[in-house]
Amino acid sequence: MKGTTPPGAQDEEQASRWVREKFGRVAHRYDRANHTLSLNLDRTWRRKTVERVRSAMASPNAAVLDLCCGTGDLTLALSRECGHAVMGSDYSRPMLAGAAKKNAGVLFEADALSLPLPDQSVDLITCAFGFRNLVDYDAALRELRRVIRPRGTAAILEFSHPPGRLFGALYRFYSLRVLPKVGGIISGDPQAYSYLQSSVEKFPGAEELAARMETAGFRNVAFERMTGGIVALHTGRV
Repeated sequence: MKGTTPPGAQDEEQASRWVREKFGRVAHRYDRANHTLSLNLDRTWRRKTVERVRSAMASPNAAVLDLCCGTGDLTLALSRECGHAVMGSDYSRPMLAGAAKKNAGVLFEADALSLPLPDQSVDLITCAFGFRNLVDYDAALRELRRVIRPRGTAAILEFSHPPGRLFGALYRFYSLRVLPKVGGIISGDPQAYSYLQSSVEKFPGAEELAARMETAGFRNVAFERMTGGIVALHTGRV
């Protein structure tokens, strides 16, 4: 498969269904788990993302989409920065229900590989911690490229691989031994957080993802590592 490979999935359809169902089951405790497991660093990562894409929202009529928006934390932050509601889409209806409770934006259910949007209709697309769960990374990048307007921006915030040997070893220990257990306790679904770490391990490193963005047609591609490299923010222009 060309993207995420959940346990037992034999093809992209099964992988997509597994991810959709799994995130639907943990949606009610998703925020609590994220804040706890990241030691609240997820708030900082999202805030920095908003800062980095601020120029892409400079126009008062900027069309913004938060892809794989989950329970809407980034969607809400973008809406506040824009001064108007932005769009938020996700494949999981329970996640969207959580976003709706926050009045995060204009929400709709959609597959990230086949967005119900016209060509060149969006100025900015963000995606925070959802891209690695897609079943075809390259197809998703091409879909982003399709809907972004000329001079528009894509920003992908995702877990990555720390380049430092010592910090990387410490992070892997936390990810393999601590995160699945604590995440399982908080969410009530240990398998979901075992999958989280395996999905990070299989996801392309920062340099490879940047190269894939360029292949998909993005220019001025750059990435910024955060917190020792456990997270990377990639940006690219059309």
